[in-house]
Amino acid sequence: MSSLISLEHLGFSYDSSSAPLFDDVNLEISRGDFLLIRGASGTGKSTLLRLVCRLQPHCRGRILFKGRTVESIPPAELRRQVLYTTQLPAMMDGTVRANLLFPFSFESNREKAVPPDDALRGMLEEFYLHDIPLDHHALNLSVGQQQRVALMRAILQKPEVILFDEPTSALDGESASMVFRIIEHLNRDQQMTVVMVTHSDYRPERITPAIYLLEHRKLRRL
Repeated sequence: MSSLISLEHLGFSYDSSSAPLFDDVNLEISRGDFLLIRGASGTGKSTLLRLVCRLQPHCRGRILFKGRTVESIPPAELRRQVLYTTQLPAMMDGTVRANLLFPFSFESNREKAVPPDDALRGMLEEFYLHDIPLDHHALNLSVGQQQRVALMRAILQKPEVILFDEPTSALDGESASMVFRIIEHLNRDQQMTVVMVTHSDYRPERITPAIYLLEHRKLRRL
């Protein structure tokens, strides 16, 4: 099976005079994989994800998506298929419905059908948000609830790959467990490819991930 994403001898430095954050990183990610990338703060885990979806230019090596270099793929096309989620959920000043549907105004999603309210309410049930109306103001939600709304928003765009950057770093234990269960469900039941970076000792309960460690400028499988 050909790789969905390939990193070939990837290296990154913030500028030509600084030491590399990491160097000679090689990684193959196939469709349906679940990867956990661990490492201490400052080792470059978040940078690695941002390089994959072209949110940050890389320095050395190649990044391939479906056999094409990411530089050769128009950004809108790439981000329609590879979605990056930030550590803190970004909520706009509006209702839960407006936040869920906002990405459908992007050029990359204009060909996608906007989901009806019934579908959105069904997802709220699945994401342990059954008591939250669509007209509820998103900024009045707890951080844990906002993170689940952000996950819903990502899934509604139907990407092939989701890159999770410390998705539970700002959550309490109960909220973090809910988010982890949702992410595991996406991979196990919807066959979505998941790459998650974390400095926690989280280990999925329902699936067996490939676990990597980024340290001393190198990425190695544990």
